[in-house]
Amino acid sequence: MLFTEVADVPQGPKVVAVGSFDGVHLGHQHLLHLAKEEAKALRLPLLVYTFDPPSKVFTRGEGFLSEVSEKVEALWQAGAELVLVVPFNEAFARRSKEEFLEDLKALEARLLYVGEDFRFGQGRAGGPEDLERVAPVRTVPLLSLLGGPVKSSRIRDLLKEGRVEEARHLLGRPYAARGVVVEGEKMGRRLGFPTLNLALPPKKLLPPGVYAVRAHTPRGSFFGMANVGVRPTLGEGPLRLEVHLFGFSGDLYGEEVRVEFLKKLREERRFASLEELKAQLAKDREEALRYFGL
Repeated sequence: MLFTEVADVPQGPKVVAVGSFDGVHLGHQHLLHLAKEEAKALRLPLLVYTFDPPSKVFTRGEGFLSEVSEKVEALWQAGAELVLVVPFNEAFARRSKEEFLEDLKALEARLLYVGEDFRFGQGRAGGPEDLERVAPVRTVPLLSLLGGPVKSSRIRDLLKEGRVEEARHLLGRPYAARGVVVEGEKMGRRLGFPTLNLALPPKKLLPPGVYAVRAHTPRGSFFGMANVGVRPTLGEGPLRLEVHLFGFSGDLYGEEVRVEFLKKLREERRFASLEELKAQLAKDREEALRYFGL
């Protein structure tokens, strides 16, 4: 069950896992697995208390890894029985650590699970030691993979550099973005590479460049290639995600499509002419097809 208000959560004792859980990466999944196992042993439900990501309010421009619906789906898959998603706005950010502790008391937390770097309250004043005033705390150490800690901020940094394969190792699945297909300028069609243009949530993090991708659509799943960028050859504009699907014809206007970024093919760059761009797109297609073994 999904809730957005503390007062709406069913009464009764619970094991409560608390955190932003942006991306629900392997570190988060490990924490939730431990919490789920102890909740089972105690015969209590597992509640995940999380936030509509703080990076929507406080961001250095990196954006967020998972929108709310993506996060909630991943939390269900990780074993959550109840999920409380509190909108993280500026008013919430100003709440004191004492107010946050009152929330946990109202949720009737009997056991708390947090990551070792978890902080809460205005100015990040609260930590695991404060949570002990509410219930016993299990502080889970950060996982280490590929020579460093598994953290959402590290995954964001990898994606900003287009290192989607490394990000995949830390997430435990390919990084993905989903949005509704909207009408574009149909320039791709004129070049012989028709694309789906996706409208995405503001601040959703996109890795810049050209990628081999897998797209999940209402008509099935397709391999393809995608461009994340400003289309410098066609006159720079806002950041876009445009996807060309292999073996697909027709349109998907108004439909939701989920795109998984599997391998970076190259950086986006400006070409001297449309013919030069078209030739490069043909090379990109051949490289993507080789990657997929097609």
